[in-house]
Amino acid sequence: MSDHRSMRDRMLAGELYIADDPALAEDSRRAQRLAHQINTMDPNDGDERRKLLVDLLGAFGEGSEIRPPLHCDYGYQTSVGARTFANWGLILLDVARVTIGDDVQMGPNVQLLTATHPLDPQPRRDKWEAAEPIVIGDNVWLGGGVIVCPGVTIGSDTVVGAGSVVTRDLPGGVVAVGSPARVIREI
Repeated sequence: MSDHRSMRDRMLAGELYIADDPALAEDSRRAQRLAHQINTMDPNDGDERRKLLVDLLGAFGEGSEIRPPLHCDYGYQTSVGARTFANWGLILLDVARVTIGDDVQMGPNVQLLTATHPLDPQPRRDKWEAAEPIVIGDNVWLGGGVIVCPGVTIGSDTVVGAGSVVTRDLPGGVVAVGSPARVIREI
């Protein structure tokens, strides 16, 4: 490639990049170390867990809680608003930005997946990948096992039923269920 930017710069710009770049690999190892500390600490040590979450994530709002285990690619690509709660097993493939609003509730085993791969087989074989950001509005409730796919925005006050796979944007103030998730009613 004639582009002299780092793979990290390419990733942060939302362009194709190679994930096993040494700088990105170190960023990922840092996130894994911090997540391991969070996931293995005494459950009664909420203050220390909060400090580690503040260190790991790009932003972690006042009064928010993420119950371990938590897994993420980089951490710094994720911002969590105030008073947000994520139950056990949150997975953040935060290759692109993941923005989670205030007062969001997430059931166990929610997955927010920004990573994408080329459809063309050769770039995939060459290990190129990309990502698209995810935005979760304020006061959203994601039921247990919800999967949010790359590039999706979920509007404020929306409820997504357990086990749903969100493949496209959802407006605010609706209930959506299924795979792929579809709006079944307004709130």
